[in-house]
Amino acid sequence: MREIQMVDLRSQYERIKTEIDNAIQEVLNSCTFIKGGKVTTFQQNLETYLNVKHVIPVGNGTDALQISLMALGLKPGDEVITPTFTFIASAEVIALLGLTPVLVDVDYDTFNISIDAIEKAITPKTKAIIPVHLFGQNANMEAILDIARKHHLFVIEDACQSIGAEYTFSDGKTARSGCMGNIGCTSFFPSKNLGCYGDGGAIFTNDDSLAETIRATANHGMYVRYHHDFVGVNSRLDSIQAAVLDVKLKYLDKYIQNRQNAAAFYQKAFANNSHIRLPLIAQNTTHVFHQYTLKIEDFDRNRLQAKLKEKGIPSMVYYPIPLHLQKAYKDRRYTIGDFPIAEKLSDTVLSLPMHTELDIEQLTYITESVNQILK
Repeated sequence: MREIQMVDLRSQYERIKTEIDNAIQEVLNSCTFIKGGKVTTFQQNLETYLNVKHVIPVGNGTDALQISLMALGLKPGDEVITPTFTFIASAEVIALLGLTPVLVDVDYDTFNISIDAIEKAITPKTKAIIPVHLFGQNANMEAILDIARKHHLFVIEDACQSIGAEYTFSDGKTARSGCMGNIGCTSFFPSKNLGCYGDGGAIFTNDDSLAETIRATANHGMYVRYHHDFVGVNSRLDSIQAAVLDVKLKYLDKYIQNRQNAAAFYQKAFANNSHIRLPLIAQNTTHVFHQYTLKIEDFDRNRLQAKLKEKGIPSMVYYPIPLHLQKAYKDRRYTIGDFPIAEKLSDTVLSLPMHTELDIEQLTYITESVNQILK
């Protein structure tokens, strides 16, 4: 059996090695490393894939979130609602800009932001919501957009883990993750479902005026070269990363299918284990399984993780400390017990290996080992 890894980037690369190497060599031959044709080609192909009017490539997913908030013209003290059970970036960019992060709890079954919690957190200072499509499935966007319209709020989708997931509205209309709110953001970190070989990210929008402002914000506040209309930043996707991503974009649906197949294997194998709460796939969204995350009940999660390590099976805890208990984000407004679901999840979640190259032998060994430990 091949060594089991959380993410097997080497095996994935070896399957498409010739295409990747040729694409990178084209960039080296052109010596156009910044804003080259590869970036434009990838941008246009991703726009087609997502069925969105504008894709603005940037340096990474955190930049994408920060630039999006900057482009909306929010002012210090404005409140932005985001979940407390997620990666730090969504709250980080809010705080960096002098805005006020308003943290809320999540849904236990889906890990995504609680709709009831959003409603309760809205104040006259609330200006935006950043829902995070955690682990690969969309949050309840229909409800979130209804709330946003009711209260005149912006919606910035954090789709850094969910690119390719599809959402179906009650009227039958569908949209890709990140393409439903005012702005969507994604990351191309190497381990993502669509990952490059370094750092990268992108911003999505269907708003022409907003797209123009986002592009200028990411380019030192310039609409015209050397004319700086406002304070911006420098964030861009380089040509080599764009070349890699354009190759991998052709395989994204296949990669998603491979992940879904692995998840289906896990779901079936663990269906009757009383210590495992399986990830729930909501009815109105597909799940692209950036992570396959279990909730461990009536058994010490850390003990399970240690025993799996002994058997050569890696696992990860995403996320061991919710944002409201992080040292950098402690706030008089929040204390232990305020967000009980997020706190329970941080104590019980465990993510198993999930990537495009998992084979039946590996999946069988992983599931049999977990079930044996959790008798």
